[in-house]
Amino acid sequence: MDIKFYNSLTNSTEKFIPLKDGEVSMYVCGPTVYNYPHIGNMRPVVVFDTLRRFLSYTGYKVTYVSNFTDVDDKIIKEAKKENKSEKELTEFYIQEFKKTSLLIGSLLPTITPKVTEYIEAIIKYVARLVELDAAYVADGDVYFRVSKIKDYGSLSGINLEDLIAGARVEENNKKESPLDFALWKKTDEGINWPSPWGRGRPGWHTECCVMIDTIFPDHQIDIHGGGYDLKFPHHENEIAQAEATNHNKIARYWIHNGFINFNNEKMSKSLGNIVFAKDMIAQFGGPVTRLVILNTHYRQPVNFTDETILMAQAEVNKMNQIYKQMALVLQTNEYDLSKKGDLDNSFMNDFLASLADDLNTANALMVVDNLMKLANQSIRTKEIDYQKLSSLFFTLKDMFMILGLDINYVTLTKEDIDLYKQYQEARSVKDFAKSDELRKILVDKKII
Repeated sequence: MDIKFYNSLTNSTEKFIPLKDGEVSMYVCGPTVYNYPHIGNMRPVVVFDTLRRFLSYTGYKVTYVSNFTDVDDKIIKEAKKENKSEKELTEFYIQEFKKTSLLIGSLLPTITPKVTEYIEAIIKYVARLVELDAAYVADGDVYFRVSKIKDYGSLSGINLEDLIAGARVEENNKKESPLDFALWKKTDEGINWPSPWGRGRPGWHTECCVMIDTIFPDHQIDIHGGGYDLKFPHHENEIAQAEATNHNKIARYWIHNGFINFNNEKMSKSLGNIVFAKDMIAQFGGPVTRLVILNTHYRQPVNFTDETILMAQAEVNKMNQIYKQMALVLQTNEYDLSKKGDLDNSFMNDFLASLADDLNTANALMVVDNLMKLANQSIRTKEIDYQKLSSLFFTLKDMFMILGLDINYVTLTKEDIDLYKQYQEARSVKDFAKSDELRKILVDKKII
């Protein structure tokens, strides 16, 4: 099966060919941890978790890295406000981010590095850029020479003349050019470290380059991901440093997800419509919140409205009901659902083909819906084809796993099965008093 992704670097859909057979290296820019994650932070968490699950399912060994930025001016400001050390603050919000990621159905990345763990490597990296004449020191600060990169702007398509005109508004007399960006900032405020240029802390754009270089020995990865807003300047500046040091663009494929809107408005502090992910999940549940995101192609904006949330709630309810009913029918007919069963290849092939087409989760969910319709019809026929129903069940189970949807069924004991058969028998002989009594027990046990 050919897998294709839209590559932001080339602005085209390309066949996915990893650097190493059977392996995929993926790095996704993580959050700056100074507050609870908002729902916008969960878009890349859901998108790239689904991508990782899909690639793993198709046979690749995926190394998925997503970092935590635990050094930043916002962190220093918030730590002072809360009367905590930067480490206390960031450790708390890192754990909150991980908790929220799990609640929305995502697996934690293979590796979750923190900037503070890589300071020594960052200083060496910056020193190397200075040696290569790709960076220069100015009064304890270190800046990258953008003029050294001939195709600067290739990822974002930014117009350099417009950029220079805009940059002059905030002109920094230390810089050789307004386009140059900081690799090391001289400061004695907040958390800082000694360096050859004096005490300070790293620039944001260098952190990810160093983590990728350190974690992946080949200094190049298959996929680099993140939100669309990171294309410029963050990812553009990462590429510039990688071209200076390793003569590559860090990644073969650059994948960017779109924004999250609320009632057709982009989330922003100025509009006052920032919503914490934990609050959204507490109100609607992880599967519903995740499904709103998956219902839209990852490159398009996701719109959280009353309508899209209600639609997702109805879909999740339907998934739960049909899946549980399938499991009930199969288990009461001596099918062991704990063992791996045969799949319905027709549905699974269509499902995987949708995801192979630039991770089209919306189309994949249409396949899920078609499978559930057939399963629902199968349950309601007089002569159930249990083998067919079993293959539909195990196919649906795999689909939910790949999409990260936490849809569960009740595993029945022998006592539960006997109870359900008694209930069915009471109904068939119209012993309504007994069937009502047994039904209450079955409902209490969440079997029906």
